[in-house]
Amino acid sequence: MKKRLVLLLVTAMAATTVLAGCGSKDSGSSDNGKKSSKEAKVENDDDTLIVGFDASFPPYGYKDDSGEYVGFDLDLAQEVCDRNNWKLVKQPIDWDSKDAELNSGTIDCIWNGFTMNGREDDYTWSDPYIDNKQVVVVRSDSGIDDFAGLKGKHVEVQTDSSALAALEGDQKDLAATFADLNQVAEYNTAFMDLESGACDAIAMDIGVANYQVNSRKNPDDYKILDKEISSEQYAVGFKKGNTELKDKVQKTLDEMAEDGTVDKIAEKYADYGVPGALCIGKNAK
Repeated sequence: MKKRLVLLLVTAMAATTVLAGCGSKDSGSSDNGKKSSKEAKVENDDDTLIVGFDASFPPYGYKDDSGEYVGFDLDLAQEVCDRNNWKLVKQPIDWDSKDAELNSGTIDCIWNGFTMNGREDDYTWSDPYIDNKQVVVVRSDSGIDDFAGLKGKHVEVQTDSSALAALEGDQKDLAATFADLNQVAEYNTAFMDLESGACDAIAMDIGVANYQVNSRKNPDDYKILDKEISSEQYAVGFKKGNTELKDKVQKTLDEMAEDGTVDKIAEKYADYGVPGALCIGKNAK
């Protein structure tokens, strides 16, 4: 009995020492917020990059027919990780909760068609890599050929999207002509509504528009209006102040642009206009 009590005490002391050591490691590791994010998800935080993304935002990040998370941005992230000997963790997130995910450290960055315009002071950004624009998609038989044709129509847009920001900002006069502007969680729902007639038009990013239209059984049933709502640039967003991680990722992206790897990856998504939208290595920041 006495021997057992001593053993229990020794075990308790050892456990206390381990816990104290863990606490010391956490409190003493800043790494600009990188370490706390990694420890929340994986054991080896130094060799892992946790990328937060919207899993319904093709061609930048989405789930394919086999259930795998794929997309242009995820391919870029994978190459960055391969070159730095990091493990990539693809972390799908609720887009409305992206800031909470980043600030709590559950993800290291937001990398998924993330617009930097208007948010320049909210995050630490990579250089832009995509010039993007927002467009309107309608049914080909709708009789809608331009913005004037949207008067009195039911238009849908994704919550917290660039298209919504434009229609609530510089293009609010256009939005005022609609019968209503309804927000949906993701564009698969919007296209089902367009197909069924529940809405007349969808305002969205052109890359996603091209993907959605081309993936339909009858792509000719839809058309993208010629005039754009607005334009923007995509970049990788890091927690404000995390320049160390940003610099590592940016250096690798620059090397990938220089050796042609970015162009090669973009060609996989040529049907969605990705190669023509690239600006990495072309625009001085």
